[in-house]
Amino acid sequence: MKKLLYLILLLLVITSCGKKAADENLKIFKYNEAAGILTLDPIYAKDQPHIWACNQLFNSLVAFDDNMDIVPCVAKSWDISDDGRTYTFLLRDDVFFHNDSCFGGQSRRVVARDFEYSFNRLLDRKLSSPGTWIFAQVRQDKDGYAIRALNDSVFQIELKESFPAFLGILSMNYASVVPHEAVEFYGENFGRHPVGTGPFKFQYWKEGVRLVMRKNPEYFEFEDGERLPYLDAVSVSFLIDKQVAFMEFVKGKTDFMSGVDARYKDELLTRDGHLRSKYEDRFYLIREPYLNTEYLSFYIDTQEEKDDKERAVALRQAVNYSIDREKMLHYLRNGIGRPGNGGIIPAGLPGYDSLGAIGYAFNQQKSFELIDKYQLHGSEIKLYTTKDYIDLAKFVQSSVTDVGLVCKVEEMMPAALREKRAQCSLPFFRSSWVADYPDAENYLSLFTTENFAPKGPNYTHYSNRKYDRLYETAIATNDLHERAQIYHEMDSLMMTEAPVVILFYDEVLRFVNKRVSGFNGNPVNLLNLKTVRID
Repeated sequence: MKKLLYLILLLLVITSCGKKAADENLKIFKYNEAAGILTLDPIYAKDQPHIWACNQLFNSLVAFDDNMDIVPCVAKSWDISDDGRTYTFLLRDDVFFHNDSCFGGQSRRVVARDFEYSFNRLLDRKLSSPGTWIFAQVRQDKDGYAIRALNDSVFQIELKESFPAFLGILSMNYASVVPHEAVEFYGENFGRHPVGTGPFKFQYWKEGVRLVMRKNPEYFEFEDGERLPYLDAVSVSFLIDKQVAFMEFVKGKTDFMSGVDARYKDELLTRDGHLRSKYEDRFYLIREPYLNTEYLSFYIDTQEEKDDKERAVALRQAVNYSIDREKMLHYLRNGIGRPGNGGIIPAGLPGYDSLGAIGYAFNQQKSFELIDKYQLHGSEIKLYTTKDYIDLAKFVQSSVTDVGLVCKVEEMMPAALREKRAQCSLPFFRSSWVADYPDAENYLSLFTTENFAPKGPNYTHYSNRKYDRLYETAIATNDLHERAQIYHEMDSLMMTEAPVVILFYDEVLRFVNKRVSGFNGNPVNLLNLKTVRID
């Protein structure tokens, strides 16, 4: 009996050790998500934590590569009609939904009807998806939206009018393809048991503890003849305390960290934004432009503007020239970001002022000249901001004061600032815009007359007939190079009248464990793990 018990115990030990060794050999990419995740249903993927997770599980018709070029995904090709209104997609025939119980333990090939179902599901008002806006340009008739499968391989969408940014919008998680069988099988729990086509498939999720996604062995994309992904799994933890999460990363318990919290910014980075030497043997830093422009806005639909527009414009220009943006980034942000010496379009998008032809580089002499010419000495402006940006506001206040103007700063709660801004009751206020989709139209539409607040996001009430005409021309132009030239002209025209003070174009900072390779950055800060390796 003792001998039998000994053999059983020995077998258990050997089995346990073998399982532990096998687990240790798995290539698992680990990251922390402090904000948590509420659902894995892509129609609710409205913020970074949910977008990152859903991007591993789902695919759309098209995608953006790391250079922000639109590339095929589930659609292997597409055609856009000459009038820019009809988009016809030819689907791949080797894309399968994840092997799942809803298919009886099998997988199923994706067909055009799946996109018809998925897009109409997104538009279902009963589901209250925050992503319904992506189809605002789609034509409607008595039969519903012009979204249809022509056969198993061909899918078509018709727009009300030309809108070149639409193709890029279709890359968003909102436009992911999902199987009706899974939605019907799991019902309200589909967001907790997602089924998609992505490089990883759902394995395990304990809310607030861990999410695990395993390699999809049937994924359709290859690199150099090898099927993607290279990783065996992705593991997401949910440590709320960012300081604890930072220490876990430093210890090598996680493989990646995005951004840098103010509490440990100086610990990680030198004053000019480089990784401190003591960490160079453990991880590396990736810096990329981020499609976020930080700026200050003037409300210009005022009596002063109407009485003497030239003088009002000169005041705004003097403020713009007074700010040393390089110095501001160096001392307040450890060099993170690019100085906002150009227009509203950020680095990373066609139309960006890469040559410095427009905008306002630091030039106190020009500020003095404008102030003298238009007798602006002692002119007072009041800047409204939030607590998170008070240091930037104080820097601007000091800069404006140095050229002979008076600037007062008032701190507001974010909700109060948003409310007052929408009511057009703030004369000068902190603003920012993160692209909903990677096209400069997203930024330039902020200054069209049609988008005057409170109807739209034009909180400055900037209005220019030529600008509006150029905007209409741009959205009717399918050629990206030609459209970028129009965008640049619009940006230059708007900045000449200076309704905004561009502070900086943001950057994405990614800290990556040195055991990880094939990990790249991109201007939309999308987490793409399908080509990542762990050495």
